[in-house]
Amino acid sequence: MTFFENPILRIQEFISIGGPVVVLLLGLSVISVATILFKFWQFSALKVGAGASLDTPVSLSGNMGRGDRQRLERMPAGLRDIVELAMRLKHLRDENRITHEALEDRLMLSASTQINSIQSGFRILESIAQTAPLIGLFGTVLGMITAFQALQQSGNSVDPSILAGGIWVALLTTAVGLGVAMPTSIALTYFESRVETHKLAIETAVARVLNPSTYDAINDPRQRAETGGSPLVSANAV
Repeated sequence: MTFFENPILRIQEFISIGGPVVVLLLGLSVISVATILFKFWQFSALKVGAGASLDTPVSLSGNMGRGDRQRLERMPAGLRDIVELAMRLKHLRDENRITHEALEDRLMLSASTQINSIQSGFRILESIAQTAPLIGLFGTVLGMITAFQALQQSGNSVDPSILAGGIWVALLTTAVGLGVAMPTSIALTYFESRVETHKLAIETAVARVLNPSTYDAINDPRQRAETGGSPLVSANAV
């Protein structure tokens, strides 16, 4: 009987064989799956790193037309919030109601708060990915100790099946630990890459709004061809 024919029965067998170590690992797997599903929902709702075009018109920093508004509405929710805040603060700065340093501090605080919210749960996934293999190895060591104790107690009548069976039980915990850690690590890497893309999107959009002329000059293909340089910020990076 394979695992997929009757998974509940197989899990019960793993628990009865592996003992408390397997129970702990299965508990961590439940936490990991719940966290991953929540992050997928959150990233989907906020469209984190969704790859929206940041080649927004310069008029975002001034009077906006209908097309500009539509482009803004198509941005991911988190990115749109930062862009709108940057536009409001730029207007206040242009009227000398706030300093440029205060503008940067406000934007940095808002972006940091948003990024921290998006990264919530990453520590849980990272901890599970790091500790699950160690817990599995700990169960293996305990199982090997038990197997050799049984082998010692058998005296002269040594039965190789006793040692082989004990080793199989011991290695089961390592397999479960790796089975929990690997998907968790892959999911965490995926989420972190999406967050990095979102960070770059924020930096690019804010640069476009606050300094549109400088941004366009830096990203002008003709100017890059003349200088032989590469753009500091790419409008299509995401």
